[in-house]
Amino acid sequence: MRRTIPIVLAIALVPACATSPRQLDPGTLRQQVVETERAFARTMATRDFEGFTSFVSAEAVFLGGKTPLEGKRQIADAWKRYYEGAEAPFSWEPGTVEVLGSGTLALSTGPVRDAKGKLIGTFTSIWRLEGPGTWRIVFDTGNDVCDKP
Repeated sequence: MRRTIPIVLAIALVPACATSPRQLDPGTLRQQVVETERAFARTMATRDFEGFTSFVSAEAVFLGGKTPLEGKRQIADAWKRYYEGAEAPFSWEPGTVEVLGSGTLALSTGPVRDAKGKLIGTFTSIWRLEGPGTWRIVFDTGNDVCDKP
């Protein structure tokens, strides 16, 4: 019985000793999300559909169509067509990234461009920290750019 007490105590203390998102510098967390967003966008440029799906949370919701796409499977099914051609139909990049003080949620937004580089819209994504250094998208939406008269 005495031998189990130190082992149980050590196991109970492990999560308290591990680095939590709050302990990381906000700039470090922001940079993680910037790099994640860039890697996510690179999947379109490199035509890496499996890579794309690896960034999508199991319970993600993508808005922007007639009805929301709910869950990784539905999102993957709808987005597969964007990865089928030899040339990417559009691209995106992070412009602004902010991370909550808790270090567990982040917002990224930026421009969306067509295959020729013309600005056609903006995106807004919400990312959740799902493991150490592992950010996955949980919400995503896009908006068209309004042409100025």
